[in-house]
Amino acid sequence: MTETITGLWMSPLEILVVLGAVALVLARWLPPGPRRPFAVAAGAVLVSCGVVLGVVGTRWQLVPVLAGAALAFLCVLPPLLRDRTGREARRARRWPAAVGSVACLGLIAVGPAAAWALPVPVFPEPSGPFAVGTGVTQWTDPDRSEPTAPGPGARRTVVVQLWYPARESPAGAQRARYLGRSQSEARTVSDALADYAGLPGFLLDGVPRARTHAVQGAPVAGGGGRFPVVVFSPGLGGVRTQNTAWAEELAGRGHVVVALDHPYDSAAVVLADGRTVRTEVAATGDPDKDAERAAGWTAVRAADLSFVLTQLGRLDRGEIAGPGAGRLDTGRVAVAGHSLGGAAALQAARQDHRFDAVINLDGFPHDPAPGPFPQPVLALTQAVGPQTDPDYLPRLNRVLDLSAATSYRLTVPGAAHLTFTDAPLYLPPVPSLVGSLGRTGGPRVTAAVCAAFLDATLRGGPADLAATLSAYGPLRIHYPGGQGGG
Repeated sequence: MTETITGLWMSPLEILVVLGAVALVLARWLPPGPRRPFAVAAGAVLVSCGVVLGVVGTRWQLVPVLAGAALAFLCVLPPLLRDRTGREARRARRWPAAVGSVACLGLIAVGPAAAWALPVPVFPEPSGPFAVGTGVTQWTDPDRSEPTAPGPGARRTVVVQLWYPARESPAGAQRARYLGRSQSEARTVSDALADYAGLPGFLLDGVPRARTHAVQGAPVAGGGGRFPVVVFSPGLGGVRTQNTAWAEELAGRGHVVVALDHPYDSAAVVLADGRTVRTEVAATGDPDKDAERAAGWTAVRAADLSFVLTQLGRLDRGEIAGPGAGRLDTGRVAVAGHSLGGAAALQAARQDHRFDAVINLDGFPHDPAPGPFPQPVLALTQAVGPQTDPDYLPRLNRVLDLSAATSYRLTVPGAAHLTFTDAPLYLPPVPSLVGSLGRTGGPRVTAAVCAAFLDATLRGGPADLAATLSAYGPLRIHYPGGQGGG
C-alpha cells in the first residue's frame, strides 16, 4: 500500500477516494450543464482508485467513505437521467435531497476521522548520527525447561530482535516491517495484540502495514568501535517490537538494542519453524493469586534476560551467528523493560551483576525477595498517587533505595502507561490511554531521557545527569543508603 501522509494519516489514493466521494455529493447540486461531466469525473476517480486499492489492500476506514459514495451515486443518478424526449427526470425535493447529501457527507467524514484515530503508524526519524539496521534470531536455552509448554523435554526458547548502528543503505532500500519479518507474521502479531486487548482485529489493520526506519540485515556501521548494549523486555502481553521508535533512536545514537519475545507471555511469538505461540497469561481476579503468578512470570523473564546476555557474549565472540559479531560491548550493558518487563529488568539486575544499569518504564516491582544491588536505576513513571495505586510508588521507592548507586525516578507530565511504548503512534489520542504528549511526543521523551541516562552510566557523561533529567519532569533522586531526595 502507498505511504500515508503524516498529519492526514491517509495515502494519496485514499485521499483521492475521499475527494471523489465528496465531489459526487456536490454534483447533485450543480446546474444541469456542468453536473454530468463533474459527476462522471468524480465517478471515474472513485472507480479507478478503488480498483487500485482493491489490489494493494483496502483499509476498513474506507468502508464508510465508499458507503457514502454509493448513497451519493443513488442521489445524483436521477438528475442525470433523461427521458426519451430529452427532458431531465424529475428531481427529488430540495429538503429530502439536502438531508441525503448531509448523510452522505457524514458517512464520508467517518473515514478520515477513523484513519486519524487509528492510523498506519509513522515512526519518528532517529536523530543520531548512525543509520539503523535490524535482525531477528531465535535462541534456545539448553539448561532451562519451558515452564508453560505441554509435554516433557521442551527447552526455553526466546525470539530476539536487534537494532544496531548501521552503514547508510542505498536509496530506496526496503525498510523493515514493524511487527514481523513478513506480512504474515506482522498480521498474526497484530491480530494477537488486538485480541489480547479485547478489540476486533480489523481495528488495528493499519499496524501490520507499517514500515520502520531500520533496514533488515544492513551492514554494521564502520569504524571498528564497540557499541554498548541495551537488553529490553516488553510489557505483559507485549511483543519485542513494541518500543521500536525508542530502539531505533538509541541505535541511531550508537547503542545496540536487543528486545525479547517471551513465549507464552508475549501476545504472539512466531517461531522459526512457523509455529505461533499465543499468550497463556491472564489475570484471575484474585489479588493474592495474581501477585504470586506475576512474581513467577517476572522470574522467568529475568532468567530470559540473563540468558540473552550470555548469548550476546557468544555472538560477539563469533561462536553463534547474528549481526554485530565483534562489535558488541558486553562489558557495558543496561537491562530495560516496560511494565512487567521493567519489573523483570530490576530482578535481573539484582540477580546478575553483569548488567551495569537498569531502566524501568512504568513497571511495578514483583520480586518477592528484593535485596541490595549495585546498579543505578532510571525509573520513568506516569503521575501515580495514592488514589490511583497506593502500593506502586512506595514499593518502587523501596526497591530504588536498595541500589548502591545513585538512582532516579522521573515522573513524566502528561504520560499514561502506554506513553512509554509505540502505542501513541497508532492508538486513538485519548489521554487516559496513551497520554497527552501527542503522537510522537511520548516516544521522543522516553528515548531522550533514556539516552541521557545511558550516556551517563555506560559512557561516563553528562556530568550533571540530575539537571538533564529534571528538565523533563519532577525528579526524585535516590542516593546510596536509601537517602531519597529531589
